Amino acid sequence: MKVSTKGRYALRLMIDLAEHDSGDYIPLRDISERQGISVKYLEQIVTQLSRAGFLRSVRGAQGGYRLSRHPENYSVGEILRITEGDLAPISCLTDDTTRCPRQAECPTFDFWKGLHRVINDYVDSVSLDDLIQRHRLKMGGDYSI
Repeated sequence: MKVSTKGRYALRLMIDLAEHDSGDYIPLRDISERQGISVKYLEQIVTQLSRAGFLRSVRGAQGGYRLSRHPENYSVGEILRITEGDLAPISCLTDDTTRCPRQAECPTFDFWKGLHRVINDYVDSVSLDDLIQRHRLKMGGDYSI
C-alpha cells in the first residue's frame, strides 16, 4: 500500500485547519501558502472531505473551510479512506468482485489479511490531534495559535 499525495495532503490540510482554528473560516489560499500546495489541488481534496462531512464551508469573500468536529474526533484512517479508498495491500481483500478464485488455497492470503488488519488498526488508533501533538513536540514543545 502506498499513500498518494492526495492522502498525504489531506492530512496536512486537516492539521492546518485544526492548528489555525480561530472560529473563522479559513480560505484555501491561506492553507496553500502555508503548506506549499496549489489551491487547485486543495480544491479537489476539500471537495472529497466536505462530501464526507469532515469539513464545513462558506462561499464568498469571507468564505473558507473549518473542521466539522474537534481534531481528537478524526482518525487518520478515516481521513485516508476518504482520499485513498480501502487501505488493503492487495485487491482481493477489498470486496467480493475482486475475490481471487485461489483464495481458499492461497499460501499468502492470511499474511495479507493480517497486514491489512495491522494497517487499519494502526491508522484508526491515531487521531488528527495525536498528529498535531506529535508535531508540536518534534518542533520544540509549546505552540500557540
